[in-house]
Amino acid sequence: MKIAVCASEAFPFCKTGGLADVVGALSTFLSRNEMVESLVLFLPKYRDIGKTAFSPKKISGSFVVPVADRFENANLYLVEWGRVKVYLIDNPRYFDRPGLYRSESGEFSDNDERFIFFQRAVLEGCKFIDFKPDIIFCHDWQAGLIPAYLRTLYNIDAFFAKTKTAFTIHNIAYQGMFAKDTFIKAGFSWFDFTPDKLEYYGGINFMKAGINYANIITTVSPTYAIEITQNPQISRGLEGVLNYRKKDLYGILNGIDTEVWDPATDTFIYRGYDVKTFWRGKPFCKKKFQQEMGLKQDKNTILAGCVSRLDWQKGIDIIADVIPDFMGRMQFVVLGSGDKGLSERLKKISDENRESFVFVNDFNEELAHKIYASSDIFLMPSRFEPCGLSQMISSRYGSVAVVNSVGGLKDTINYYPDDLMKSNGFVFDGATASNLKSMLGHIISVYGSKEIWNNLIRNAMKTDFSWSNSVLQYTKLFSDLLK
Repeated sequence: MKIAVCASEAFPFCKTGGLADVVGALSTFLSRNEMVESLVLFLPKYRDIGKTAFSPKKISGSFVVPVADRFENANLYLVEWGRVKVYLIDNPRYFDRPGLYRSESGEFSDNDERFIFFQRAVLEGCKFIDFKPDIIFCHDWQAGLIPAYLRTLYNIDAFFAKTKTAFTIHNIAYQGMFAKDTFIKAGFSWFDFTPDKLEYYGGINFMKAGINYANIITTVSPTYAIEITQNPQISRGLEGVLNYRKKDLYGILNGIDTEVWDPATDTFIYRGYDVKTFWRGKPFCKKKFQQEMGLKQDKNTILAGCVSRLDWQKGIDIIADVIPDFMGRMQFVVLGSGDKGLSERLKKISDENRESFVFVNDFNEELAHKIYASSDIFLMPSRFEPCGLSQMISSRYGSVAVVNSVGGLKDTINYYPDDLMKSNGFVFDGATASNLKSMLGHIISVYGSKEIWNNLIRNAMKTDFSWSNSVLQYTKLFSDLLK
């Protein structure tokens, strides 16, 4: 089968968060599957892409894309990336600016136009390069209009006569909601401006469009697929359309690239180790990390790590609530940026407890790797979590995950209170400070038993978080769709 992947970001080309990691890795591993004849990945050509290690080659010629009452010019640049052909859609008006979606002052005011252009350019670009996709694989709201376009404006276009669409919801909290004039800019007919089609409270919702019109809808974990149909606080107003399309909704866990995230070969960490040698490697990493970060060097004190966006969703405020209660009994390190008030609060706690808590207001790839390798436990008290990657990465590095029982966290971390020898982490029910505090107290007592603790580490490191199973599920879904 021929697959065209459409997304607003993909690592290693452009990244603001986990979406990029998933799109990049999934595209790579899908392209290696024997059922996939060819795979192309469409991305916007943001300003900084040209500054990466890749050298995009401009494709001769250009094409036009209708946006609102005018036509915009589009150029394509190609990067040969393994078995994936990456096509970068270039239009300086929309993409030659700092940042992907926002500046320091907030979201770009023309994000609706930018991604209308991008999505129309994907369809016109397929024709320009003569790539007839069997599947167009669309990711999040920035690609949500493509299924709608194929079922409306492109409905009689013979080029896409056999093309099917799959739409993946990575985080339903970000939906791409815009006013009525955006509907006009998108070029749809007023016939489609109804609640059962594209209209959403007097405007247009790009994610709703994807859910409504895609042949199949996927999301990034089985539990999240249930949550978004049953919990209005999580589905954010889309529970109706999701329940209507429930028979076409599938939850497939994301994976991690186990070649990138491998403590045995990781050049960022202090010493490599695997499941057989962690008992030497992790204590060494912990000691060196404590030394580098100015923490009190003590091998018997639990070091709790966290690498996260500073956001209400992630429950970092809950970590801030409990840290003071464990000073002297545990050490903490938090790496991340985001909410200004939360970062100021964490900095204040850190300044007052320099030997027990380190806060780094940044995202630093090398430091993230060191935290995964050096910490004993990894905290993820998320209020909701579609899938989560950090709990998989931390487990791979033997940093035992401590998570709230939601979404992909629930699907990946197995906790058996009565049989810790079968567990690969710790799970508490409800993102509150009291629940996290209770769990940390329990962990301190468990940490004293090296037999149980080392077995937890082994279980965590042995858990298969690779993309292998996920890719098989996707290719089966796509194959069934094309029958």
